[in-house]
Amino acid sequence: MAAAVASEKKPKLLDRVRSDLRVRRYSIRTEKAYIDWIRRFIFFHAKRHPNEMGEREISVFLTHLAVNRKVAASTQNQAFCALLFLYVQVLQRKLDFIDDVARGKRPAKIPVVFTPEEARAVLDQLVGEYRLMSELLYGSGLRLMECVRLRVKDIDFGYGHITVRDGKGLRERVTLLPERLRRPLQLHLERVKELHLRDTAKGGSRVYLPFALRRKYPNATRSWAWQYVFPAAKVSTDPRSNEIRRHHIGEKNLQNAVKLAIRRAGVAKTASCHTFRHSFATQLLENGYDIRTVQELLGHKDVSTTMIYTHVLNKPGLAIRSPSMRNGPAATIVPFPS
Repeated sequence: MAAAVASEKKPKLLDRVRSDLRVRRYSIRTEKAYIDWIRRFIFFHAKRHPNEMGEREISVFLTHLAVNRKVAASTQNQAFCALLFLYVQVLQRKLDFIDDVARGKRPAKIPVVFTPEEARAVLDQLVGEYRLMSELLYGSGLRLMECVRLRVKDIDFGYGHITVRDGKGLRERVTLLPERLRRPLQLHLERVKELHLRDTAKGGSRVYLPFALRRKYPNATRSWAWQYVFPAAKVSTDPRSNEIRRHHIGEKNLQNAVKLAIRRAGVAKTASCHTFRHSFATQLLENGYDIRTVQELLGHKDVSTTMIYTHVLNKPGLAIRSPSMRNGPAATIVPFPS
């Protein structure tokens, strides 16, 4: 009887994975992705418990993703990281070298970049807070989630910079606040503060605080400094604590607005919100700024990542002109027959 009660209290495998992910401060996005991959791994092997499986089953699953599902290399690598976390961190098992895995190929991609004229044409198709957010992506080199997660305290109007605290890999950095965005951003924050005061009057205005800050500063959840610069229109329920809070605006809203703006502007490029960040980096290098400075503004861990933006520069050491410039007049364009 006692053994039966003990087995009932023992947490389920996926609950243990969630708990370990949260202890190690993984983001909720990573948590959802890892749980999904572990669940798919279990179902792929006819619902066998991972304790009954090992390196061979992991290899078969990863090969299936690359060969049959034809997933990208980054997707296959994410699945491998999820299974590695499961076995090493949760099940406390040391895995031997996993070989015979068909790896998805990750071809080198040249980033899509707006010209200054194209960027302005796209921005002109946006209005309201979507225009302001896109201007920050372009003018400060922010990533999409860095922009939507901005807090009031992260914007320093006096020194003209933005502190990015929830960056990739939880690395903090400082980037510039464009002079032309100061006044629009100040007016936007005045409207956000009115919303915050209305929430406070109703007993709300709480926001999410990362890690243990809520216990350390219990009143910070209602403070103005911790409010999101771009709050959601409605309050929502926190998926972890089930508390009702006003979260930041959904990133999908901005993505859809930018895609529509690109189409309306007539820009024939496979562009997205991240294209503004690519354009920020490329145009800084075109204007002669040092690549190390650009690396710091972008928050890249290694300068080799920043080097991808030198692809559009026509001066990789010497000016290059096409040989066709010396081969006579340009070809005559013949119109299509009517």
